[in-house]
Amino acid sequence: MASVAIVLLGIAGMLAGWFLYSKFIAEKIFKLSESFVTPAHEVNDGIDYVPTNKVVLWGHHFTSVAGAAPIVGPAIAVYWGWVPAVLWVVFGTIFFAGIHDMGALWASARHKGKSMGALSESVIGKRTRALFMIVVFLVLLMVNAVFGVVIANSFVSQPNAVFPAWMAIVVALVIGQLIKRQFSLIPLCIIGIIVLYASVYAGSYLPISLPETIMGLSDKASWIIILFVYAMIASLLPVWMLLQPRDFINGMQLIVGLFLLYGAVFFSLPDITAPAFNTATAVDTPSIIPLLFVTIACGAVSGFHGIVSSGTSSKQLDKETDARFVGYLGAVGEGSLALITIVAVSGVALAASPQEWHEVYSHLGAGSVSAFITGGANLIEQGWGLSVSFSSTILAVMVVLFAGTTMDSGVRLQRYIIQEWGEIYQIPALKNGLVATLVAVGTCLLLAFGAGGSSGSGGMIIWPLFGSTNQILASMTLLVISVMLIKLKRPAIYTLVPMMFVIVMAFLAGIIKLKEYYLAGNYLLVGLDAIVLVVSVLVMLESWSVIRRFKAEQ
Repeated sequence: MASVAIVLLGIAGMLAGWFLYSKFIAEKIFKLSESFVTPAHEVNDGIDYVPTNKVVLWGHHFTSVAGAAPIVGPAIAVYWGWVPAVLWVVFGTIFFAGIHDMGALWASARHKGKSMGALSESVIGKRTRALFMIVVFLVLLMVNAVFGVVIANSFVSQPNAVFPAWMAIVVALVIGQLIKRQFSLIPLCIIGIIVLYASVYAGSYLPISLPETIMGLSDKASWIIILFVYAMIASLLPVWMLLQPRDFINGMQLIVGLFLLYGAVFFSLPDITAPAFNTATAVDTPSIIPLLFVTIACGAVSGFHGIVSSGTSSKQLDKETDARFVGYLGAVGEGSLALITIVAVSGVALAASPQEWHEVYSHLGAGSVSAFITGGANLIEQGWGLSVSFSSTILAVMVVLFAGTTMDSGVRLQRYIIQEWGEIYQIPALKNGLVATLVAVGTCLLLAFGAGGSSGSGGMIIWPLFGSTNQILASMTLLVISVMLIKLKRPAIYTLVPMMFVIVMAFLAGIIKLKEYYLAGNYLLVGLDAIVLVVSVLVMLESWSVIRRFKAEQ
């Protein structure tokens, strides 16, 4: 029964945040206006700037920011106990993630759809812009390189997920054309979901695997190359053709997945076998503070969300008031996924007793996507009677499709950053979309195969930096929003308090990791970690200088 209480209290809190807190912030602090002409209408180039129905845009935004992170983070962090994980997810969603995501959408829309890095110049200064964009590019490089590995690993270990994953692209292309021709959204959504889950069922009988070796490359490495070729093509297509419909369909299939998981909790009433606070952690386990707050990023607050909000979503915002629906409700959707992940990996669906749970979670990092798929599939089987095999395929496809949409958006966002550099530094070649995309994909493949050899797993080498770097980026985004509010003479406490909390936790985590990398002799990570920490300090000092100067002028 404890699982039902977790679900009810968690969802009630997030819904209260949506109906009450987000309404207050949108109307009184950001002052979102329906009369404001958004960049989607002002530019409307039919490729990147396209006015989009808020429900469709929510699907794009939600699945782009989600990826596998709101599953991986909570599935790992529950090692410290399910109570701190639940509290951070719920309160992080209400007071951190929702404000961060909605604020980044608002700020970008008010600056012609510029990314947070580019618009920081007009809000704070040129030096901040240069520093900010370095961190943004580093985060995107990590996400793209690693998610390529995650999807490739899933295709190799779960060949049943390959057919439905690629079938989703076909479905999205068809739906994109039909939406363009003004077909009704609801029947398209229903038909798309039916076809998608039919392909999941068919995938159970149509496992697809590549040969173990192709031209000297392993099957995983071959999948990585195929995925980046696809991402390159997808990032150059108009957003209405593939990006929007694919993300929308994935958002709908996530709703179905959440319905199955949450419904299973109420039907089966599973007990929680994980400890509320784990006092039997391994000797070398790092402190819960500050590591919890960088382990669970997506699902509480994440700097990557600001990149997506100001990168693709702001360019598709039909009305400024839609920022609340897309940004804040997108955070609520992600928080609900993180919450059910905690339940799935904390109860009898994964481990029948506390002893068995401790065997699965023998150390920090032991639980991850595999724990979620196992626990979630067993939960669905207990609640709905679907076979564990079919349920596992559903969840595996969900993870792959999420990771795929994030990779699609990530390469497109990396292209935007490179094009913005071309504009800023007057490099004509980089202004070209094809050239910028080739540079983006080239840097990802260089990291993947240059650092990782023929396996293509080079992104995993710098992935340990993601947690603290991502949260430092979130604090920098909140800082830009705060400075913007101060200049508009509006209360900034609602963004400054989350910003200060996140930067302290992320900075402490970065220091702890810096020591860990140094003792391990990993000087590449030492150097990169040090750069990110120094950049964050410089941005904070520059912002503080701007605020003081502005107040003095007043």
